[in-house]
Amino acid sequence: MQQPIQRQEQKKGVFLALSAFIMWGIAPIYFKQLIDVGALEILTQRIIWAVIFLIIISLLSSQLHKTIAILKQPKQLALLSISACLLGFNWGLFIWSVNNGHMLEASLGYYINPLINVLMGYLFLSERLRKRQGLAVALALAGVLIQLISFGSVPYIALSLAVCFATYGLLHKKNHIEAIPGLLIEALILLPLALLYWIFMEPSDTSNMLGNSTSTNVLLISAGIVTTLPLLCFTGAVKRLQYSTIGFIQYIGPSLMFILAVQLYGETLGLKETITFGCIWLALLVFSWDSIRHQLKHKTV
Repeated sequence: MQQPIQRQEQKKGVFLALSAFIMWGIAPIYFKQLIDVGALEILTQRIIWAVIFLIIISLLSSQLHKTIAILKQPKQLALLSISACLLGFNWGLFIWSVNNGHMLEASLGYYINPLINVLMGYLFLSERLRKRQGLAVALALAGVLIQLISFGSVPYIALSLAVCFATYGLLHKKNHIEAIPGLLIEALILLPLALLYWIFMEPSDTSNMLGNSTSTNVLLISAGIVTTLPLLCFTGAVKRLQYSTIGFIQYIGPSLMFILAVQLYGETLGLKETITFGCIWLALLVFSWDSIRHQLKHKTV
């Protein structure tokens, strides 16, 4: 009886992971519509409307009492405070990257992220690191080192996004809190900072929503939904799947982002980016090959 339930949960986890990464992959289309709004201002709107949206979801799903219960647990709050800071940083950097012509480097970060997930799963979750997985991580590291040594540059945006989001996922893997209450508390932790920035920031053309067009306000308010839905799917998937499996499915997000950057928004690959991407793609091919072989072998046992 336990095995069918476990398989059902795994299938649900795969569906949630697919949903999350498809939504994240096409998210740049949304943020490009707000290119005239500053990144910190968009981030502020994301946090505020995410809180409102999550409170509504909590009320409709009768989970608000779970949020209140967690607020009484200092240890859980401490971990959620750390993950909230990581989340806020990730949100802000991603918005800035998309709207300042660095979508390719952002996609590189999310290509690297699955390999960071594998490494963190090995280091912190006692997940076995197979030889080919180790080779994949080494190839990814080689791509970054080649860029550093040959061109004297470091893909700061890519590495920051990759490490930040991998650490965020790791904290959720170790912290057994349900998706909706956990995300609501993270958003509530960020809310005072968002409100302070909104109150004291230098006025912009879009900071006063009463003076905005209806379309701009709809886009800003929609930030709550765009922010919340994929994260809820992601945190739900993390609870049901191995961390390395999450990393495998995550290819969808950066692949969609890469296609959008090159085909729709005119970003170009230079020599150093081509070399780094080439190493990462080779690493992902090795990792994918290993994952498929392992799954087939496991099924036949």
